[in-house]
Amino acid sequence: MNLKKSIALLPICGITFLGIMAACSNDNGNTTTKKADSTAAKTDVAKSEVIVYVNSDSLQKHYTYFVDVKKKLDDKNTLRQQQFEGKGRSFQQEVANAQRAAQGMTQEQQQQLSLQLQKKQQDLGQLQQSLAGQAAKEEQEETEKLYGKITDYLKKYAKDHNYKMVVSYSKGNSNILYADESLDVTNDVLKGLNEEYKADKK
Repeated sequence: MNLKKSIALLPICGITFLGIMAACSNDNGNTTTKKADSTAAKTDVAKSEVIVYVNSDSLQKHYTYFVDVKKKLDDKNTLRQQQFEGKGRSFQQEVANAQRAAQGMTQEQQQQLSLQLQKKQQDLGQLQQSLAGQAAKEEQEETEKLYGKITDYLKKYAKDHNYKMVVSYSKGNSNILYADESLDVTNDVLKGLNEEYKADKK
């Protein structure tokens, strides 16, 4: 199961990095008084327009809902694989039996047997496609639920803490080259998500 993309969180609010930088910029030609005012304004902006980040790798490992969903889907896929492999072994055995039986058949009987085996082979291929389609559909549905749970929680979390944006960080797969660890709210978010999930399960 690959739910990693679902952890790639979108910004909670429509504020951009450029917008923040523009709000924090000042005019170098201002007087000393204006510079002092600008410094105060910067502090206010920093308090009210904070960007924080969540480590998506940690969410995948420690968000109980994600772990439970992954196990559920893996178990279902294991059963599907066993079902398909069982059908495949039966077909292989049938082919082997047909090859032995064909030696005593007329050419017409051999052709009929060949057509029957071709039909069963096609059915096996359709079963494989059907099982793969079921797996993909279930994964998509669970991914959407997971994404919804995380983003819904982060909207409330950002509002409660007066954050304007929450971005995701993943080692080796992130546009964030550096971020101060003080902006990392992963553990706090994980605690809240797991508490919410635990309450939902009751």
